Amino acid sequence: MKAAQWDPRQKRMVVNDVPTPEPGENQFLVKMASASLCHSDIMAMEAPRTEPVTLGHEGVGHVTKLHPSAVGKGFKEGDAVGFLYIIGCCFECDGCQVHNLSCSSGTPLLQGFTTDGFFAEYALVDYHNAVILPETLDIKKSAPLFCAGITAFHSVESCELKPGDWLGVVGCGGLGQLAIQYAKAMGVQVVGIDVNDDILANCKAQGADAVFNSMTNKGYVKELLDLTGGGVKAAAVFSNADAAYAGAPQIIKLGGILMVVGLPHNPLQISSMDLALGKYRIKSESTGIPQRMGRAIEFTAKNHIQPEVDIRSGLEEVQSMIDTMKSGKSTMRMAVVF
Repeated sequence: MKAAQWDPRQKRMVVNDVPTPEPGENQFLVKMASASLCHSDIMAMEAPRTEPVTLGHEGVGHVTKLHPSAVGKGFKEGDAVGFLYIIGCCFECDGCQVHNLSCSSGTPLLQGFTTDGFFAEYALVDYHNAVILPETLDIKKSAPLFCAGITAFHSVESCELKPGDWLGVVGCGGLGQLAIQYAKAMGVQVVGIDVNDDILANCKAQGADAVFNSMTNKGYVKELLDLTGGGVKAAAVFSNADAAYAGAPQIIKLGGILMVVGLPHNPLQISSMDLALGKYRIKSESTGIPQRMGRAIEFTAKNHIQPEVDIRSGLEEVQSMIDTMKSGKSTMRMAVVF
């Protein structure tokens, strides 16, 4: 089969012929229908390694072959499935109830990072990680749901918002745009903040009540505070920029929530005095564990939420997608279809 692999020697993506994997315990083989690029894939490229690795941890496809131990677990050949990307864990211990990378009895492997991922014609999936893809979701555009979408859903849901409350979405790329759709489906008012006008236009098209360019509009904080009656109830930061986190507290209403999602290279600079005085609280979310996935996908299908996706054809496009993301010119999620 063909796979798009990061070659650490060439410092670029290369499409290689590699063996089609065989499903092991609790696994089935998936013929990939689509795989999408996440900013975390750039982090995988930056990790020290000596051998090529197949990137990608957002994917959907069809079950083609089941290990005997995966038979009778709710899946059969031909099923359209979406899935998470940590294998080798037990899914049952106390650590796995928090995050599967904290498994105490297995050896967790992160697909697309520490073992081969989903930019390939076939991929292995642990049945614990999978859900049947609802028929209302377009399989060609659904890969981003299984990292960005689930993360965005958890982030908005954990902001403790009521209908009519204001949410600030700081960083309005693929994750932020999905967060806007989820928030609007929950009856929340949304203000989007970014430094790219094209991205902000996408946000308005997806339902944002207001948008601000924090780079060109030097008075945006006052305008936002006036609009929201003193600030947003929660600010969810999806950007990995230090400046995004530095600016977020000033738009939060007294006693509100700073939701940490984006992963900057540098440690967060947080005022302990602000926390002690209750100016805001800090929470954080991620894709989470597979036990939480079903609720997110069910909500997504019920409310007809669909990521905006730039669809490319063929694994040869992955390098171009990476170049676009690294240049800052991407305005939506990018995916390849097979």
